[in-house]
Amino acid sequence: MLNFSSNKALYVGIGAGTIAAGAVSYLYYRYLKRDVMPSKWRRVGALDQINLFPVKSCAPLEVSDKDGTWSAEVLGLRYGGVGDRALMLINDQDEMVTARVYPKMVLIKVKLVGESKISITAEGMEPLELDFTKLVREAPGADVHTSVWGAKLDAMLCGEKYDRWFSRYILNKDSGLRLVYYPYQVPVRPTIAQMKREPFLKQEDSGSFGDATSYMLMNLSSVDDLQERVKKPIDPLQFRGNFYLRMDTNEPFAEDKWQWIRIGEEAVFRVVAPCTRCIFPNINVETGERDSNGDPLKTLKSFRMFKNYDSPAMGVHIGLRRIGQIKPNDIIYVEELQP
Repeated sequence: MLNFSSNKALYVGIGAGTIAAGAVSYLYYRYLKRDVMPSKWRRVGALDQINLFPVKSCAPLEVSDKDGTWSAEVLGLRYGGVGDRALMLINDQDEMVTARVYPKMVLIKVKLVGESKISITAEGMEPLELDFTKLVREAPGADVHTSVWGAKLDAMLCGEKYDRWFSRYILNKDSGLRLVYYPYQVPVRPTIAQMKREPFLKQEDSGSFGDATSYMLMNLSSVDDLQERVKKPIDPLQFRGNFYLRMDTNEPFAEDKWQWIRIGEEAVFRVVAPCTRCIFPNINVETGERDSNGDPLKTLKSFRMFKNYDSPAMGVHIGLRRIGQIKPNDIIYVEELQP
């Protein structure tokens, strides 16, 4: 017969085992089952706009074929031989340069003029062409040590003619800025710090030169809701999203609750984090000027602050989980939750 101490030890053991089993069950649901690609989907709307930004902080790529096909790849969105945020500007200290400091960067236009060739234009400047195929072969090849928001990586210099063009337009002098391109075939930036807060974020979600992840989706119903709160017109492009969803029903901020997103029949994405906002959306994409009242960021702060985040959220960061082709007006689906 067991004595009191033995019984107590038995109960403690059973209790500990129950707690452990519960913890395993919770972890399975929280981190494993929820990270399994769903088999059932429900339609929420259609793809209204696709944006690819060849040069970080500059205008999106203009294409002549409005019905063309875009590729969702591990480094980010691709059209032909042009990849999203494949190019970035750095200063003489090898530090990342964006429109947060030089707002007129959003006025630099980029147009596709060949399979892998772009034309870069800006007011008062001669057009500048860059062929990604030749760039790898003809560029100086020297690498520089830079970083994107503290995450270190190497980049390759594009050449003096590009440095001079961007320096003249942005700084009004012949030097001071350099154009670099992303030389790797896969994402190399670490995401360890963010993973502590975002358990579904993977290292390969960091993409090329994007701020946080290689893809970001905007719900236009959310933009409409924000517009009702802000006096001046808002252009959705101020939020720099890759995918703009027009929902079948008006559901602002429905994306906050989504876990999985499928665009068309092939490309599948995992929602990995809310997209927190800085001063960038305050820049008018038509004039290159900041809003004098600090909007829409100021208004976002009044109702879109999330626990454990220092900035308001608008849109969602998504990580690619199945590569695929994407076309304008593709149907967008989200996970069909089981009853």
